[in-house]
Amino acid sequence: MENILLKDKVAGLDGYFAAGGYKPLKKALGMTPADLIEEVKKSGLRGRGGAGFPTGLKWSFIPKDGQGPRYIVCNADEGEPGTFKDREVILKNPHALIEGMAIAGYAIGASRGYIYIRGEFAAEARLLEEAIADARGRGLIGANLLGSGFDFELSVHRGAGAYICGEETALLESLEGFKGQPRLKPPFPAVKGLFASPTVINNVETLAAVPTIIEKGGAWYAAIGTPKSAGTKLFCVSGPVNKPGVYELPLGVAFRELLEKHCGGLKEGKKLKAVIPGGSSVPVLTAAEAMAVALDYEALAAAGSMLGSGAVIIIDETQCMVKLLQVLARFYHHESCGQCTPCREGCGWIEKILDRLEEGRGSAADIDLLCSVADGMKGRTICPLADAMAMPVLSFVKKFRAEFEAHAAGRCCPPEPAGKH
Repeated sequence: MENILLKDKVAGLDGYFAAGGYKPLKKALGMTPADLIEEVKKSGLRGRGGAGFPTGLKWSFIPKDGQGPRYIVCNADEGEPGTFKDREVILKNPHALIEGMAIAGYAIGASRGYIYIRGEFAAEARLLEEAIADARGRGLIGANLLGSGFDFELSVHRGAGAYICGEETALLESLEGFKGQPRLKPPFPAVKGLFASPTVINNVETLAAVPTIIEKGGAWYAAIGTPKSAGTKLFCVSGPVNKPGVYELPLGVAFRELLEKHCGGLKEGKKLKAVIPGGSSVPVLTAAEAMAVALDYEALAAAGSMLGSGAVIIIDETQCMVKLLQVLARFYHHESCGQCTPCREGCGWIEKILDRLEEGRGSAADIDLLCSVADGMKGRTICPLADAMAMPVLSFVKKFRAEFEAHAAGRCCPPEPAGKH
């Protein structure tokens, strides 16, 4: 299968032109915005940031009255643990993102776009700024794009390293210069987003796919993957495999194929214990569940987990699930913005309980207390960060309870295999 996103590294703007770059933008500018949105709807492209919401439908929510400014914003924050795909797109082919944003801007009537990038991605931010300057010099960004009469300006904004700013409304708050905290919804960004104006927010992987969709057609893209999960997906694989990295594969690919064919299997002497299939915030799968599942939105939901960002974290049998959950709890407690009591207090309580269990100071009652606190967090906050902590807790305890019970009984970490003294 031809890669759409992870093509060979493009050498600057001239290299992108030589590969057919910016022809899709010219084609898009010759279409009506309504036809352009319809083509993206036809493609079945869904947001690749985690939620999987249909992209064309999201664009169609922008009011049609044409009054006031509109904005297109790219979420390049990529703060989900285990995720490192968007930076790969930026490093290899920044113009695909720039062109995708210009097309999206034309589709929704936005003359201004912002790329909100994770603050630690200094090299990637500079690369984007240089690419935008090159595109501006060729009339591809700025006034009167390709003589169409459509104006589109684009800027890069570096965040300050807050995980919460991966949530779209917290990102908007930060972009406006305020503390990055999620907003109450409704109103949704499509109605009242950046600077209280209609706004579409998509991530890097989503927007970088748009030029190829416009070039080859929505029907062509929809034929890849599954009927409900169309197109390709970037899977970033980490853990004890022979070939960790980022892989572009059709949605619906079997996890077994990703692991054994593309990643070269587990390292010698390692045995699969569990898999987190979509970044640290999604429920864990046992080895048996993972080896039987396909990697798409529907199949993973049926298996009790989520595709999320596509960050596949491999866990082998030498790793302690209590320790892993303690590490996750420390992260989410640190990154909670503190706005909602269930999240602010719940993440802290979960971390303290796991500290007790991990350090041999816990009891059997702590295991049920973990689940009780997690249950009290789910669905009770402004944004999904509380759920991102609660879902791993509930799935880790449910599927690996014996390890938690062993810790409560004061045994070693990880628990000794049966029969070993």
